[in-house]
Amino acid sequence: MSQDVLTTETNRRQLQQIIAGLSDGVILLELDQTILWANDAALTMHGVNRISDLGTSAGEYARRFNLRYRNNHSLPADTYPINRVARGETFSDVLVEVSSVDDDERSWVHNVRSMVLTDRDGEPESLVLIMDDVSEWASAEQRFEKTFNANPAPAVICRLSDLRFIKVNPGFLEMTGYSRDQVIGASTYELDVLEGAEKKELAIQRLRERTTIPQMQAELKVVDGGTKQVIVAGQPLELNDEACMLFSFVDMEPRHKVEVALRQSEERFAKAFRLSPVPILVCGADDHVVQDVNEAFLDTFAYPSDEVLGKTIADIDFIHDAGTRSRLFAALEKTGSLDRIDVSARCKNAQLIDCAISADTVNIQDKLCYLLVLMNITERKRTELELVAAIEEVMKDASWFSRTLIEKLANVKSVNSPKLLSVSFTDLTARERDVLGLICEGLADKEIAARLKLAPNTVRNHVATVYSKLDVHSRSEAIVWARERGLFSGEWRSKGQP
Repeated sequence: MSQDVLTTETNRRQLQQIIAGLSDGVILLELDQTILWANDAALTMHGVNRISDLGTSAGEYARRFNLRYRNNHSLPADTYPINRVARGETFSDVLVEVSSVDDDERSWVHNVRSMVLTDRDGEPESLVLIMDDVSEWASAEQRFEKTFNANPAPAVICRLSDLRFIKVNPGFLEMTGYSRDQVIGASTYELDVLEGAEKKELAIQRLRERTTIPQMQAELKVVDGGTKQVIVAGQPLELNDEACMLFSFVDMEPRHKVEVALRQSEERFAKAFRLSPVPILVCGADDHVVQDVNEAFLDTFAYPSDEVLGKTIADIDFIHDAGTRSRLFAALEKTGSLDRIDVSARCKNAQLIDCAISADTVNIQDKLCYLLVLMNITERKRTELELVAAIEEVMKDASWFSRTLIEKLANVKSVNSPKLLSVSFTDLTARERDVLGLICEGLADKEIAARLKLAPNTVRNHVATVYSKLDVHSRSEAIVWARERGLFSGEWRSKGQP
C-alpha cells in the first residue's frame, strides 16, 4: 500500500473521529458519488440507524428520501443537496424538508451546506455534506406564520437593518387595498406606516432604539390615495435571527362610523325628548331613579327639576296609588313595555290628573332604563265619564234594551284605555257566574231568583259580590265588563227577543 493511500485513510479516520460526536449531521462521499460514511447525528436526522439505510450512493439516496422546499414544492432529484455536492458544487444555507419515501408523515427540516476536501495538490479528494436540524425552529416559524396570517388585526413586519417590510398579513392588505407585492420589499419611506401619527417623533425615536412603540392615532395611506384613521403600535421581535419591528393596526373607520351614527341618533332622541309636548320621564330600570325629564313633564306636574332629577319614582310619588305604581313596574319588568295604561297622577300641588302611560325599555349610556310617556287624558276622561253616566242613567233598568242596543252602548263605553290588571272570570264562583250570565240576559233580580230558585235577598247578595269583584257599580257596567271579554255573547236575550 502506497504512502499516499495510507495518508488518505489516516486522514479520513481522524476526520471521522473528529466529526462523529458533532451535533451537526455529516455525510462523506467518494468522488464517484458513493456514500462512504455518516455520523450518528446525520442518521438521526433521517430517522435511520445504519449508513446503508441512507443508500449506497447519491442516486440511491434520492430514491429513498423525498425533499421539499418550505413552500411544499418538491425538489427534482438532480437538485438534491447530495447530488449537487456529488457534482462538486459548494453551497450554503439550503433549507429543505426531508422525509422517508416509506413514511411521509415523519419529516425534518435541514439547513444544508457542502464542502469539497482536497489533497495536498489541491485536487478533490472527498465530498462532505453538512446539515443542521432546524425542525424545531421551522415548526415555531410555521406556527408564527399561521398566527400572523390568521390575526384579524392588520399587521406588517419591518426588518430593522434596512427598514424594509418582509411580511404582511391579509388584514393589512384588506384594510389598505394594497397587494402583497406592493408591500413586501417596500421601505418605510415608500410606505410610511407612521405618517400622520400624533406622536411621530416619539415613534421614530423608538424605532431607532428598537424598543416598543406605544399605541397612537395615525393616518395611514391607502391604495386609492386616500387615508384611514388608525391606531398603530410597534413591538420589536427577532425573526430568522434578524431584528424586526411588528407594526399592528386598529382600523378606526368602523368605530368612527358607529360613533357618528350613535351621536346623530342621540341628538335626534334628545331633540324629540326636549321638544315633545307630552310629558316624558326616563328612570333607571333597576333603581327607578329619575335620569331625565322634559319640560312638558315639569310644566304638567308643576315640579322644579331639582325635585325630580336624582329622586326615585317612589320619592316623587306622582303616581297617586302606590299599588298601581308597584303593579305598573312589575308588569314593565316582566314584559319590557306597556301601552296606554290608565293611572291617576298627582301634581306637586296635590291636584290629580288622569294619564295614560306608555313605557318601553331603552339603553342609555350602557344603563338599562325605562322611558315613560304620560298622556294627559283628564278632559277626555271627563267627557267619557259624563257619557257613561248618561248611559247608566237610562240603563238603570236594562231589561227592556235589545241586544243590538246593549252592544252599541258597550262599544261606546269600551273606549276607555286598558287597565293594568283586571279580575278574571274564573275568580267568580259558579253561582256568581250564573247570576252574571242572567244579568247579561237582561233579567231583573226577581226573575233571576225565580230562574235559580233562590231567595230574592240571596240574589241581591250575589249581585253585590259580583259588583265588588268586577269593580263595577251597576248592571250596565257588569254587562259591559262581560261584553268586553266576549262572555255570554250567545246567551244575551231581552224580553220578547228571539
